[in-house]
Amino acid sequence: MGDLLIISRAEVAAHLTYSACIPLMREAMTALSRGDTQQSLRTIIDLAGGRAFGIMPGALSGGTFGAKLISVYPGNNGTPSHQGVVTLFDPDNGAPVAIVDASEVTGIRTAAASAAATDALARPDSRRLAILGTGEQGLRHAEAIAEVRALDSLSIWGRAPAKAKALKSILESRLGCPVEVMESVEDAVRNADIVCTTTASPEPILLSRWVRDGIHVNAIGSSRAGPAEIDAELVRRAHFFADHREGVLHQGGEFIRAREAGLVGDCHIRGEIGEVFAGTLTGRPDPEAVTVYKSLGSVVQDLAAGWYLFAQAKREGFGTSVVF
Repeated sequence: MGDLLIISRAEVAAHLTYSACIPLMREAMTALSRGDTQQSLRTIIDLAGGRAFGIMPGALSGGTFGAKLISVYPGNNGTPSHQGVVTLFDPDNGAPVAIVDASEVTGIRTAAASAAATDALARPDSRRLAILGTGEQGLRHAEAIAEVRALDSLSIWGRAPAKAKALKSILESRLGCPVEVMESVEDAVRNADIVCTTTASPEPILLSRWVRDGIHVNAIGSSRAGPAEIDAELVRRAHFFADHREGVLHQGGEFIRAREAGLVGDCHIRGEIGEVFAGTLTGRPDPEAVTVYKSLGSVVQDLAAGWYLFAQAKREGFGTSVVF
């Protein structure tokens, strides 16, 4: 056994920028759709109090492989709701070579993947963003979307007004565009071109009747069967794209509800976002279409980000090496 490199949360934050991570996500999801990677459906163990423990193994093209072990504690205050590790293994001898903080990787790669999907599916002239949810992913999605569209305005909705006001202050200072806190979801999305749902809501908060033609929606918050942030009618109405088709068919809460209601069949999923990235599948068909990108999160995203950090750490000398 050799040395094991530990990459901390602060080191992930310093070295995994959105400008680096967005193209990494394009490449990883393209490879997934091409069949060049391997991943199993995530295993989720339910814990007390609505908490959960997730296990996500996978392998990238070229033989690199690993897994993410992640806890989900939605009620955390001052501590990330998602905490854990991404473990990386040497493809030549099978030894573990790195442990990377999964909380920061998950936060950055989730938003970066949505930004890549937004760049592919949203209208080129999209300038108005609505963020539903005031947690970590609300902040990160606003920052990441700003990397792919020049935003003129941003609206925020959340159940806790104090959190919404705090997020408004942060985003105004970081993005330099007007940010307005809205009292209702309907108000927040009324003039939006892009909507990101980033809540832990068990029931839909975004209804189709509030969504005007031409909008792109990133549905992020529900990562398992059961909870749903957008209603079944919006699923039916939209050109619906999955991050991973098999995952959404089995664990995509919004899609499963629409299917159980008899509004859609499995073929309603137009395809995977990786196919759009590769140019083998048409994304937005016309300016008036409503597009939805359903994100469950794929371990190939975590592994791609982890191996990028591992390689960068070896070059630049960060991380803590321990004998294992």
